[in-house]
Amino acid sequence: MYFQRKGSKEALFREISFRLNGEPVRVRVRSDQRLIDLLRDTLGLRGTKEGCGRGDCGSCTVILNGLAVTSCLVLAATVEGAEILTVESLFRNGSLDPLQEAFLEKGAVQCGYCTPGLLMSAKALLLENPHPSLEEIKIAVSGNLCRCTGYKKIFEAIQLAAER
Repeated sequence: MYFQRKGSKEALFREISFRLNGEPVRVRVRSDQRLIDLLRDTLGLRGTKEGCGRGDCGSCTVILNGLAVTSCLVLAATVEGAEILTVESLFRNGSLDPLQEAFLEKGAVQCGYCTPGLLMSAKALLLENPHPSLEEIKIAVSGNLCRCTGYKKIFEAIQLAAER
């Protein structure tokens, strides 16, 4: 339910509940608040990066109900009841995810700004298809821009993770 102080020009607010990286979350959000802002500013998960703010670069990619989405284009209020995974979900119990290990091993990380989005796009693919073809990998990360690596090492890293 949305609520607003009487006579106020503030944005409307709503309480929402969802699962974030496997944990239940209940939080108050503005009706115009984006998911990326909720994750970074309200919940303190700084791994998700904002690049373009228009859904073009993929830096802010998270997994929402099993699908890779650009969190700068998702209104926070719409994730009621959803399951969200951020790049922070990959590091568990003091260990890197095999995908993160493969990115490091193959040198698929340069400046690192695009890396969280690439990892989440790749993770969404591997969750759906554990053994993708090179073409399927290329399609899965086609919404992620990287200005440093040239993609070859990224593709190799995702293939290596799929083999493990």
